[in-house]
Amino acid sequence: MARALDTLFKKLYGHFGPQHWWPARTPFEVMVGAILTQNTSWRNVEKAINNLREKRLLRPQRLLRMPEKKLASLIKPAGYYNIKTRRLKCFLEYLFSRYQGNPALMRGRDTALLRKELLCVNGIGKETADSILLYGLGKPVFVVDAYTKRILVRRGIIDADADYEKIQNLFMKNLKPNVQLFNEYHALLVKLGKDFCLKTKPKCAACFLRKKRRIVCVL
Repeated sequence: MARALDTLFKKLYGHFGPQHWWPARTPFEVMVGAILTQNTSWRNVEKAINNLREKRLLRPQRLLRMPEKKLASLIKPAGYYNIKTRRLKCFLEYLFSRYQGNPALMRGRDTALLRKELLCVNGIGKETADSILLYGLGKPVFVVDAYTKRILVRRGIIDADADYEKIQNLFMKNLKPNVQLFNEYHALLVKLGKDFCLKTKPKCAACFLRKKRRIVCVL
């Protein structure tokens, strides 16, 4: 399995090149983006992030003090803005209660304990927590999303009923715990999912991973 995952990574990287993900200026911006990107496209998140950046609000203390109604209006492009406003506020309360509002203080915390804490914050699930850990704090945690599962199922690597932990463990047990590798691998899988391995009408025939004699995907 380790060899298969390594081969897949090399093919993805050779075709797409580096993805330069996560596109953010600060760790805190990554954390905000990880919450805003729930159930929406990154294009919409960028609009919300830009609204906050233009107002110079991408700072923990400023967002904490901001009235929920005003914050909701600024992140409206990301969708579910009232729900996401409450989730951001819950995360900020956690950040200030445990880490003085300073993301840098989180880095020295044990990864497993940090993940447990994040999962206790209202509105933060496994994918969001792991995105914060990997992209925001540089922790070697593999992020799993719908693209990852779809691709692995269609390539026959996992069963359709595989849960988040099983998929995550597949990568973490067969790859070196390397932040840069996990970062790039996840981003490349997202790229493949968006360009070829679509949820409906996948472009298997045009996919560079397609074998010569048969299509790899199991639809």
